[in-house]
Amino acid sequence: MVYGDIGTSPLYALKETVSHGRFEADKVLTVYGPVSLMFWSLTIIVTIKYLLLLSRADNQGEGGVFALYALLRQQAAGLSKRAIGVLSIIALVGAALLYGDGIITPAISVLAAVEGLYVINPDLPHYIVPVCAAVLLLGLFLVQRHGTVRIGASFGPVMLIWFFVLAVLGLTNLVKRPDILAALLPHHGWIYLIYERSEALHIMGTVLLCVTGCEALYADIGHFSRTAMQRSWVFVAYPALILNYLGQGALILNNPTMVDQPKFNPFFQMAPVWSQWPLVILATAATIIASQAMITGVFSLTQQAVQLGFLPRLKIVHTSTDTRGQIFMPQVNMLLCVACLALVLVFQESGSIAGAYGLSVSSDMLLSSILLFMVMTRVWKTPTWMAAIPVGIFLSMEIGYWLGSLTKIRHGAWIPLVITAILWTLMKTWRDGRAILVKRVTRQLIPVTHLVEEVKKNKILRVPGIGVFLSSSSDGLPLVLLHHLKHNKVLHQNAVILTVRFEEEPYVKNADRIQIVELHETFSRIILRYGFAEQPEVMRDLTAALKKQGITKLGDISYYQSRELLLTDGKGRMATWRKKLFVFLSRIARPATGYFQLPSRQVIELGIQLEL
Repeated sequence: MVYGDIGTSPLYALKETVSHGRFEADKVLTVYGPVSLMFWSLTIIVTIKYLLLLSRADNQGEGGVFALYALLRQQAAGLSKRAIGVLSIIALVGAALLYGDGIITPAISVLAAVEGLYVINPDLPHYIVPVCAAVLLLGLFLVQRHGTVRIGASFGPVMLIWFFVLAVLGLTNLVKRPDILAALLPHHGWIYLIYERSEALHIMGTVLLCVTGCEALYADIGHFSRTAMQRSWVFVAYPALILNYLGQGALILNNPTMVDQPKFNPFFQMAPVWSQWPLVILATAATIIASQAMITGVFSLTQQAVQLGFLPRLKIVHTSTDTRGQIFMPQVNMLLCVACLALVLVFQESGSIAGAYGLSVSSDMLLSSILLFMVMTRVWKTPTWMAAIPVGIFLSMEIGYWLGSLTKIRHGAWIPLVITAILWTLMKTWRDGRAILVKRVTRQLIPVTHLVEEVKKNKILRVPGIGVFLSSSSDGLPLVLLHHLKHNKVLHQNAVILTVRFEEEPYVKNADRIQIVELHETFSRIILRYGFAEQPEVMRDLTAALKKQGITKLGDISYYQSRELLLTDGKGRMATWRKKLFVFLSRIARPATGYFQLPSRQVIELGIQLEL
């Protein structure tokens, strides 16, 4: 299942590359060249970069752009403030690009699978394929709220069948033209690019399509062991993909006129006529599984972004009590659904979306290579010259992919740029806005010792009950407690300041989860610590902490949180439009009590005005 995205690339990768070459001039070269480039791209980028090197750059077993960001923040000694700022920008841009992948992958994959109908019936009305793809995608997004645990067990076997079919289709055509094996020699790729001259960059932008899904592959390290992923690639996915691309090349060499057909599709045309309907169904199932993996990845990425402070708190529904990481985010799901359907209905063909896909993927690859170099030199302490050799090779290829993708700006490549710009603006605005508010709140904090002295001198009236006051800071008195004392003039007999902290590491050991600081006999601070990749079990851990203090009647607890009333006329260094955007994001953000699943009937909110 982890190779679903890259495993469905044969549906469109070679078709797009050959279609853009000067096929009529040198038919052998224009088949050998793309196949050679794809073979070496899969070998160098996927096998060596991602599975051999980057998979080792995990953060407590977690992969992905935020895991790399946190790893470098934790372990890279001597990083300047400027370097940390650049690192944050790379993380934000990388995450924004992955959101673009999450939108484009389902659209192009499902469209490419359903386009097999044109091979079965070339006279099919042009609107049938995009409508069918849109219906399938709509159904996929609608079932997200129910989770995928029940049907998830079938994903692995279906993908195994898919890779078996890829290999068989390729092999049956390969034996008819075994000379296609010469395409595995690297010089054919170089000669082809030289031959294409002005179109070389454009060709690189389409060759890139054979390695789509690499970033999602790296992000899935946390769900699968590195060894299992490497073995499944080497023994299943990699040989199946190579055989299939060789088979498509052999088919084109045997039938060169097929390239001029209006619905040229070498993948489906490799199959016998009797098997084309089952192949369309299997391809559709495989692309839906690939899309599901990407959607799940976007949910996980969003949760990590929220817990690292890059996005406001959003509603999270846990779809399984037994399986870790099974979550559903309604707002994110709705946005993905609308964006995917818009892509399908506007562009209507997988080839039209390919340009958009390429720029998003190539940009992600470039950023991951930069982060890999930083990890190798800063964390692994690899000599700079030694790290520069493999990373230099990766960058030389990825820059070619990236420049090739830029040539398609007018043909859809602007889409990921717009998506990235919007999401980067949202995340940067949220992070900057929260930083301003933290400074404002910190200035108003009063030392805890001040209140403790007042309590000791019996200057504050105590009333029966238990009050839990939420605080974003682990120091000082929270503003919500100060406002409670100011307006209500009393303090509960048992008062607790609760701080939930998300650390810049994926997981926190259970032994370090709960910290209790006794401030006075019946006055304490509880700090709960979680990793950015964890599901926060605040009620469970808070209950355990309260029991240690002899508090067992949870129904008697009142939870106090502040409701921030934001004013945009402050002196914060943000443009007015960004301040207004931050206010909007704050309004749609889920309250801490809801995000942490505290009992809503026991929650009391106090309004607090803050200036941006």
